[in-house]
Amino acid sequence: MSEEKIIEVHGLTKKFKDLTAVNNLELNVYKGDVFGFLGPNGAGKSTTIRMLLSLIQPTSGEIRIFGKSLNSHRNEILKNIGAIVENPDFYLYLSAYKNLEILGKISGVQISKKRIMEMLELVGLEKRANSKVKTYSHGMKQRLGIAQALLHDPELIILDEPTTGLDPQGIKEIRELILLLSKEKGKTVFLSSHILKEIEIISNRMIIINKGTTQIEGIVADLLKSDTVLVTIQVDDYEKALSIISCSKWNDAFKKRDNSGLIFELNKDELHLINRFLLENEVAVSALIPSRSLEDYFLKITEGGSA
Repeated sequence: MSEEKIIEVHGLTKKFKDLTAVNNLELNVYKGDVFGFLGPNGAGKSTTIRMLLSLIQPTSGEIRIFGKSLNSHRNEILKNIGAIVENPDFYLYLSAYKNLEILGKISGVQISKKRIMEMLELVGLEKRANSKVKTYSHGMKQRLGIAQALLHDPELIILDEPTTGLDPQGIKEIRELILLLSKEKGKTVFLSSHILKEIEIISNRMIIINKGTTQIEGIVADLLKSDTVLVTIQVDDYEKALSIISCSKWNDAFKKRDNSGLIFELNKDELHLINRFLLENEVAVSALIPSRSLEDYFLKITEGGSA
């Protein structure tokens, strides 16, 4: 990926009276990134996005986009950003084509018929270009929203929870569209989502924030590489296993018991040792399943653990 920074955020803070929604936030998005923006509800994600789009003003801190200060180059910067914040709004009794035509005029950009049809084709709606938007499914409206965001050919696309309320097919369509925008169109995508698996699949870099503060930022593949893994162990006698473990060194690594088995946090080189320990104590192990998913990582970060 390029070393050119598209978004730079330093010390970003937003306070609403006694509530600090974003607290000294730091993040960097590079040209060509699909950048995953993760955090639990109330973490400050939507507030951050509104500050990036200049919809609300920071209490303090700096935002630079395309190498320029958002504070002093607002109009120039926003002309090169396309965004969807929550659910896009349309004129329901007009066609998709007419909506894009009107929205293009409102934005002050001259949009040709050819450009409108190209964007509808890009998001897979060209055959429904003349259908009223009221006949569209939720997923189709989301794709139309992305077409609207792309009308003026922006370099940066900011998407706030674009798959909210979609069924699995709709989520797959949005995922494929984001990958196309990144890989084939060369766009930089800033993607806020609560669907961790989607971020794991499509993002090359990510940040996790909690209580408005950066918890971890980096390359997704590197962050998910670790000598420590969560391991699910399935045995023939859980009560006996728990009794033996409680009196051993493995008790410190034990996390919980759930429907899938006994959960431990272990170093990779300890897997065979705990397996041997259980077998030597006449507990038969039927399965030992290590995992290191983004969901595991996210929960460890936001619940106060260390990854």
